[in-house]
Amino acid sequence: MASFCSRLTMSLVLFVLVLGCVNAQLSTDFYYSSCPKLLSTVRSTVQSAISKETRMGASLLRLFFHDCFVNGCDGSILLDDTSSFTGEKNANPNRNSARGYEVIDSIKSAVEKVCPGVVSCADILAIAARDSVQILGGPSWNVKLGRRDARTASQSAANNGIPAPTSNLNQLISRFSALGLSTKDLVALSGGHTIGQARCTNFRARIYNESNIDTSFARTRQSSCPRTSGSGDNNLAPLDLQTPTTFDNYYFRNLVQKKGLLHSDQQLFNGGSTDSIVRGYSTNPSSFSSDFVSAIIKMGDISPLTGSKGEIRKNCRRIN
Repeated sequence: MASFCSRLTMSLVLFVLVLGCVNAQLSTDFYYSSCPKLLSTVRSTVQSAISKETRMGASLLRLFFHDCFVNGCDGSILLDDTSSFTGEKNANPNRNSARGYEVIDSIKSAVEKVCPGVVSCADILAIAARDSVQILGGPSWNVKLGRRDARTASQSAANNGIPAPTSNLNQLISRFSALGLSTKDLVALSGGHTIGQARCTNFRARIYNESNIDTSFARTRQSSCPRTSGSGDNNLAPLDLQTPTTFDNYYFRNLVQKKGLLHSDQQLFNGGSTDSIVRGYSTNPSSFSSDFVSAIIKMGDISPLTGSKGEIRKNCRRIN
């Protein structure tokens, strides 16, 4: 009898462990029953935001990237600072740069109306990123869902974990590798810079000091980004000179022509190990689209909170 009870107990333990593993998996149909109107609700709000300001699509994609690169895809970037809490919004890579928080607020409010207390802010970020890419002409994919929201954030992790625009190729490869992302993932995800803009302060050194840059391109950028630090720091320039509001492969064509705006962009095509990948994407847009989808799905799998971890925030800016 004791032996039977022992075997029964072991079987129950194994069942619980297996069940826990199953629950920990993200899935594309996670909200199929609990929030059937989720995807249409998010998409309509994202569509409205982009129709008002095309740049917002790039901003929402960037929010997802900056969230996942700091302690995983957990919605931590959305938390506001309080008198007793320091979040990630004022970390160097995000301060005066990351944007779109109000759009996420609007999406969350709309989702709460159709299924209150069900959908995490972390998952809303993932869906909004996908919708932004598709609305701006890029590929679509089935978003894996089931993430929960962090109750904490880390400004220091954001300062150290998000690749800087001054990064060299080895630093980029190392950071992506630490998160389980390959060199090909790095190049494909960098292609997200086919949309959006950057501030003068982030590319000033490149357009005045670097030699691996097209001279006419440098002069064009210098016209709105003075050499003197502090002057025109927040002036914007498109990351993709050719089609800044369309998700396509022109970012890679620009790199081949030495017209990458950021130092970290041009590092991908500068005589190094990633040159062949960039050249391939510059001539084969479908290859880029396919690899981008694979990479962003992989990025969305970075350390999600699932099961009973974290919470489902009622307001994306603060813990419950």
